[in-house]
Amino acid sequence: MTQLGRLERVDLRAEWTKEDRNFTPWLAQEENISLLGETLNMSLEVEQEERRVGRFSADILCRDTATADGDWVVIENQLETTDHSHLGQIITYAAGLEAKTCIWVAAKFHEEHRAAIDWLNEITGDELQFFGLEIELWKIGDSLSAPKFNIVAQPNDWKRDVGKAAKNLADGTLNETQQLQLEFWEGVNERVSRNRVLRPRKPSPKHWMDYSVGRTGFVLRATISTQNNRVGAALYIQNPDAHTQFEQLLIMKDEIDATIALPLNWDPLPSKQACKISTDIDAADLSDRSSWPELQSWLVRALEEFYSCFASKVKAIESDV
Repeated sequence: MTQLGRLERVDLRAEWTKEDRNFTPWLAQEENISLLGETLNMSLEVEQEERRVGRFSADILCRDTATADGDWVVIENQLETTDHSHLGQIITYAAGLEAKTCIWVAAKFHEEHRAAIDWLNEITGDELQFFGLEIELWKIGDSLSAPKFNIVAQPNDWKRDVGKAAKNLADGTLNETQQLQLEFWEGVNERVSRNRVLRPRKPSPKHWMDYSVGRTGFVLRATISTQNNRVGAALYIQNPDAHTQFEQLLIMKDEIDATIALPLNWDPLPSKQACKISTDIDAADLSDRSSWPELQSWLVRALEEFYSCFASKVKAIESDV
């Protein structure tokens, strides 16, 4: 008979004596912030620990690399049960830093504080989101302790999306093209959710959808055009150093062209503070919904190839040469 180990709960203080000296530096390490990001289906990049906000300091300030502008994410930590003080702090930090996402990590959440996070998600718009997570440590026998994040409070995206869609339809604010865009991206995200490379994003009625490639100022951008009958994928660089970074990638053009088995367009976009490397399908009749599965599958494969090729390269290139 197969022998199995038994999970044993580990006291958090056995691994992290102090929140500021032990837990925060641990969480800020790339592999650990990535684990938190995977739990939330987000791509997080640490910007700074103990970021000053007036007379206070936010534990960790991150960027959401899945957004073109790298939206701010504030993380507040507690190695104990939640209290009113930390709830006030995270709201203060969000206001002071104009953060789009607030993440509160604690050993245990009081029901009142979980309800407070739910309430904040109810009353704020789609641009803001609040998360509450409990952290646990487990081991088997003499193994190393393993962390586990459990989401106890989060935005009710389904409720928001359904409510927003119903309101848009009632108000007549979603035109035929926007409805088509929204439904197309829903199909793309369904395929994205099946792979381990990309992370799904909430669909919106617009002609593009961005996915993280692991660095602020860089995104993988999927696009559709009902006017030009075109579906495309691109590495989109948008930051003050975009043209310098594009030149560094251009040095690797032969290698990149050989790696990605698709015809690539290298566009420096000289009139913008942005550049892109893209591929697309012309003559994609988006009005023919029977063609969507093939187009969506092609688009996801193209994004996966872009990620495999560019993820390590964009992390390595310098910002200012």
